[in-house]
Amino acid sequence: MSSRYVAVHTSPKGPGDARPTALQIIEDEQLTGKLIGKVVFITGCSSGLGIQTARALLATGATLYLTARNLEKAHSALGDLAENKNVHLLEMDLNSLSSVRSCAALFLSKSSSLSLLICNAGVMVPPEGRTADGFETQFGTNHLAHFLLVQLFKDTLIASATTKMSSRVIMLSSSGHRMSEVQFDDYNFDEGYDAWKAYGQSKTAMIWTANEIERRYGSTGLHAYSLNPGMSASGLQKNVTADMMEEWSQVPGLQEAFKSQEQGAATTVWAAVAQALEGQGGQYTENCQVVGEMAADAGPLDPGYAPWVSDSEKAQKLYELSLKLIS
Repeated sequence: MSSRYVAVHTSPKGPGDARPTALQIIEDEQLTGKLIGKVVFITGCSSGLGIQTARALLATGATLYLTARNLEKAHSALGDLAENKNVHLLEMDLNSLSSVRSCAALFLSKSSSLSLLICNAGVMVPPEGRTADGFETQFGTNHLAHFLLVQLFKDTLIASATTKMSSRVIMLSSSGHRMSEVQFDDYNFDEGYDAWKAYGQSKTAMIWTANEIERRYGSTGLHAYSLNPGMSASGLQKNVTADMMEEWSQVPGLQEAFKSQEQGAATTVWAAVAQALEGQGGQYTENCQVVGEMAADAGPLDPGYAPWVSDSEKAQKLYELSLKLIS
């Protein structure tokens, strides 16, 4: 599947270069003011990419429900967005499945429709810990909390699909998924914590979930997509050590590959609204285009997903396991 954005991503020149912003995607898709009456739900809107994703989608005229663990912080970070009549803030702590359920129930009491669910929030390489429900922090927060949201919203998403606009679930993964597939025999890392492997596991889980949503519900008008947003200064790096940052700085081309936050949200918005993707879910996207499996000799900045991403049996296994873990 071709994309108009392929060429502009071939030789990046750093934040603010010619690569598209999230708002440019809306303009290119000619969606400014065209989604009035549609409802969008975005997690993690108190910093970084969530804010820029919301800003772009608000331009469509859609009604936005934005979640954050700390509403006061979110209100401040969103600035003028928080005052818009089409923006509603909801408290949700992804560290707690009870909080997810409460937030979902509140949303469903306010809206009978939902066209886009964007699973944007996440944590990266925190110190070893457990969620309120006893899961490894990254697996519980990045994967299980969003998985639960999908289960709570899927009937509404399916009911909201139309012949002109299917409903979509967007899972923000990362090139970091390449660091580990899901450790079915030790998903909580009880046998020894490796922060980066745990991060990779959680991001692989999000891709597999998108693929399995597509397999189960694509025929009902609900499609799912996963993506790597690329690198931007989003606040996600707060747990990355100084040594690791120094190591990254030595990677050839990394500084040029960095995006502004507005550019960092572009692939999310493209996956959410691109007409080119209509009815074709189960796709992994990056740099505003669909990409395939990474080359065998791929470097850290090269495109593509890890070989295990296309393992449908493991995706199904994870989905069934996750249903049990949230029950």
